[in-house]
Amino acid sequence: MPSGLVALALGGFGIGLTEFLIAGLLPQVASSFAVSEAAAGWLISGYALSVAVGAIALTAATARLPRKAVLVGLVALFVVGNLLSAVAPSYPVMLLGRIVAALCHGSFFGIGSLVARSLVAPEKKSRAVAVMFAGLTLANVLGVPFGALVGERWGWRAAFWAVTAIGVLALAGIAALVPDGAGETRSPRVTRHSDPSPADGLRAQFRAFRSWQVWLTLTATALSYGGMFGAFSYIAYTFTEVGGFSSSDVAWLLMVYGVGLVVGNLVGGRAADHDRDRALVLALLGLAVTLAVFGLLAANATASVILVFLMGLFGFASVPGMITRVTDFAHGAALAASANVSASNIGNALGAWLGGLAITAGLGYTAPLYVGAGIVLISVIVMAVAARQAKSPAQRTEPCM
Repeated sequence: MPSGLVALALGGFGIGLTEFLIAGLLPQVASSFAVSEAAAGWLISGYALSVAVGAIALTAATARLPRKAVLVGLVALFVVGNLLSAVAPSYPVMLLGRIVAALCHGSFFGIGSLVARSLVAPEKKSRAVAVMFAGLTLANVLGVPFGALVGERWGWRAAFWAVTAIGVLALAGIAALVPDGAGETRSPRVTRHSDPSPADGLRAQFRAFRSWQVWLTLTATALSYGGMFGAFSYIAYTFTEVGGFSSSDVAWLLMVYGVGLVVGNLVGGRAADHDRDRALVLALLGLAVTLAVFGLLAANATASVILVFLMGLFGFASVPGMITRVTDFAHGAALAASANVSASNIGNALGAWLGGLAITAGLGYTAPLYVGAGIVLISVIVMAVAARQAKSPAQRTEPCM
């Protein structure tokens, strides 16, 4: 494994920690700044909105810059944001720190995925992306308990100081270990197309969106994330109100889900390198079935544990393949890779909203699982259509640039 991939994974781990650890720290932060729980919640929702905006805005703004230099700048922005949060004298400064840290999130994973795939042979590109995203999935497992543990022992500011330190290490690692020029052109072993250089500029980046396959992949990404996180947003209620688990059980059940994410990410990356479209359709179909069965068996404790693991596994198994697919059909345009991250966040918001509507309508705490299954099933159809169209000679040679 190239050492540059390790540095990218460390950066992904730090960014993931920033996203997830706040959930375990909200009561302390709210008390420290004397704000309501609803106001403190903006530290989560404000972060998510900033991710969606920053993914497009920063990638577009840095289109002409070398990708390694952009990654270094993005991680520096991440460090500044978390440092602001660690020393924040007031709630508005804390929120500003969260927004600054969030702005780098989407662009880092979008541009980082292009750099990661350039560090390995073409037949291992999805696995390389999976390695980079392994940091994010590991943070999903450790983020909330890490924040809660450090916050309880040393206070919530210590958690942000720790993430700031991780960011500094990632910054140094990327600067030292990622080769200059990484991600700017494809390996000479790839003969079908060449990636656009950052020097090609923003106009070339936008030309990538002329590809119908790019739009189909972004749609499938948004729907798959929407289905999974629409169900996940209310999973604690499903566990306690339907499954009979206690509130204290929710933490380890979420860790089971997180382990599923880690396994699914790595397995999905390897499967996508063999037959990407088939692996994507099967992963999405597996997620749809899992969510539907979970809704039926949520009252069974043993089944719930198994199914929440499978929910994480199938939910993230499609991620590496989706990213390499959108960047392949976009011919390496960084803006398309970042748009994939924005699509996932839009899907998250849509899924959570629809799941909440189902509960408000009195359909019960298993309703988000069924709603999620329906959304993912639409994603299966979209992905199947995309895969079928991609087999035609016209699609295989479709010019994007």
